[in-house]
Amino acid sequence: MTISEIKEVLDEANCCYEIIEQDKPILSALDAEGFYPVEKAAPTYVLQTENGLIGCITSMQNGRLDFEKLKTKLGFKKLKMADRKKVEKQTGYLTGCIPLVGLGIPCVFDKKLLCHDFVYGGTGNELLTLKINPNDLIKVNEIKGMFD
Repeated sequence: MTISEIKEVLDEANCCYEIIEQDKPILSALDAEGFYPVEKAAPTYVLQTENGLIGCITSMQNGRLDFEKLKTKLGFKKLKMADRKKVEKQTGYLTGCIPLVGLGIPCVFDKKLLCHDFVYGGTGNELLTLKINPNDLIKVNEIKGMFD
């Protein structure tokens, strides 16, 4: 999805959001220091399951993803980081530029994000960041499960 298409999806769903431009690429939550509160970062990862790819919208407060815990909580038999080439082929996005909205695959969602008024994450463009109410992420994504 283009930025215009993402904005259209967000506007149609009456989401509370802002697209923020920055002068250097943000490819990881740590790159965001100085642009927005890193504790409100919501990185999106693409994971491989036995059923195919899923997006994982998570809180920076989690640190590393615990795949064993997530498998149990979400009911997957297989769960790991997806292959970069497969992610790009299926979603059209490079790793590091995965958007919070418009990924085109089902997602799982970290409930810890709901404690924030806004969270920050990718748009598919490393020079643009999406600031959005986390409840709106649930509205505009195909959420298949939640975890904490």
